Amino acid sequence: MEKNLDKQLELIRRGAVEIIQVSELKKKLERAIKENKPLVIKAGFDPTAPDIHLGHTVLLRKMRHFQDLGHKVIFLIGDHTAMIGDPSGVSKTRPQLTRKEVEDNARTYERQIARVLDAKSLEIRFNSEWLGRMDIIKIGELMGRYSVQRLLERDDFSNRYKQQKNITMLEFLYPLMQGYDSVALKADVELGGSDQKFNLLVGRDIQGAYGQEPQVVLTMPLLEGLDGINKMSKSLGNYICINENAKDMFGKLMSVSDELMWKYYELLTDEDVDALKAEVKAERLHPKQAKVNLAKIIVGQYHGKAEADEQAGEFDRAFKDKGFPQDVPLQEVSLGQAPDILSVLVDGTKLLSSRSEAKRKIQEGAVELDGSRVNDINLTLKSGKEHRIRVGKRFARIALR
Repeated sequence: MEKNLDKQLELIRRGAVEIIQVSELKKKLERAIKENKPLVIKAGFDPTAPDIHLGHTVLLRKMRHFQDLGHKVIFLIGDHTAMIGDPSGVSKTRPQLTRKEVEDNARTYERQIARVLDAKSLEIRFNSEWLGRMDIIKIGELMGRYSVQRLLERDDFSNRYKQQKNITMLEFLYPLMQGYDSVALKADVELGGSDQKFNLLVGRDIQGAYGQEPQVVLTMPLLEGLDGINKMSKSLGNYICINENAKDMFGKLMSVSDELMWKYYELLTDEDVDALKAEVKAERLHPKQAKVNLAKIIVGQYHGKAEADEQAGEFDRAFKDKGFPQDVPLQEVSLGQAPDILSVLVDGTKLLSSRSEAKRKIQEGAVELDGSRVNDINLTLKSGKEHRIRVGKRFARIALR
């Protein structure tokens, strides 16, 4: 176990949204170091879909940090709670899964997590071990330790209640069961996405009600999917699975917007993001190359460096050969020091006839600048540089003067 408290805290805090409470975490870590007894770190995953995507790995990477520090990490598969369905962030009751669906999905989880976590030191548990044995007396005892008023403080429950939308008693039971998982495992720390904060805090209360020292809660950011708007989710189709082939993974990563690229760097790699941003700002590193580097890092994590290099080469060849014709003439354009993208598309290149059309094309994802999709209608370009612009099957090369 890492004996330096400051080093432990530095790694644990990296990328976290919130730690509740930091003072409690310090005390737990100090005790663990003094007694040479690892903390019990819990993170639960309901196997509601068969594949783990990059959004899940934000949490898995933090679990790996705890492993690297020498703590006991438990990957909890919520095979029992998955049949209820987590109501977090939903506006209606989730459909329940069958036992077979849950078991099939759980098996895929066990195979995939070894690509991020140290399988040798990882403990995998299923919450059916204890929840499946609870009779009506024990369930009633659990429900009696928490109030309906507290549950209705939760935003999704509160909103549905005000809108007179259905809330089942089973959904009320979900956060209590997740909290009881912490009791069963005697968790010192529970990790979860920022949208799980309520459930994680319920765990603190439930542990206290059963006479245990409350767990520390650590929340991690949610990763937006390929649409750049919604949380990465298989149901929304905006995901990148960790077990998909290298070519598809590389291509999907290259489709991420330049702005979202930095969040992917922060949450999915160990790179110095501030240094990379400074390189781009100083124009020593092109945003497209920064994105290629990101794709190589992530593909390399799951398919190896050689495969990542090969996909980067294939992508570059495809971009040169098919993405942009080599015979497009260079136009010199004068639009001031920092022309906006709409002016460039309409006045500079004549690719589009009006600013409203240009806005619509950008919002549709049909405009590319130097190989990257443009998502910002207020984007400005620097003078003194050459740019390649594509709108559908129309192309332009311009030199801004």
